[in-house]
Amino acid sequence: MLVSEIVKTEPMPTATYPKSVVPTRSRGFTLTELMVTVTIAAILLAIGIPSFRSFILGQRVKTASFDTVYTLTLARSEAIKRNSDVVITPASGGWQNGWSVTNGATTLSQQAAYPGVTITSSVTSLTYSNSGRLTGTVNPTFEISDINEASTRCITVNLSGLPTSKLGTC
Repeated sequence: MLVSEIVKTEPMPTATYPKSVVPTRSRGFTLTELMVTVTIAAILLAIGIPSFRSFILGQRVKTASFDTVYTLTLARSEAIKRNSDVVITPASGGWQNGWSVTNGATTLSQQAAYPGVTITSSVTSLTYSNSGRLTGTVNPTFEISDINEASTRCITVNLSGLPTSKLGTC
């Protein structure tokens, strides 16, 4: 006797159900599920917005300080490369309105204003000599803060012309 003869399978009979009992596949969400999800999302958003706003203000201060350090380093490098004085001057209205880097009549770089950021400095302009050192006898400082003064960074330039940035006031 063969194995195939021992096990004989017959197809299972298919059951017939009335149309009202046949399970249907549901698609999508109910209105209640959607409203619960939207309510939870609104609560989480309301909790997170204040800290997100302070995060954005802190990033503006950080960006402005990094751009200021970059400009100071660029001016020092250009003074050495060109073997002549390079001057950084604020735009009219102060440092927060931007600044320009010039070598004689040539403008090497310009920076636009930073919205929502206050920049105060102990100097009205900076001049790098051809050796890369600052002219003058005072170490310039730049204090950068947001409009709420919640985040502040201090940039100090030593007389050798190297800028350093730190968190906090000057």
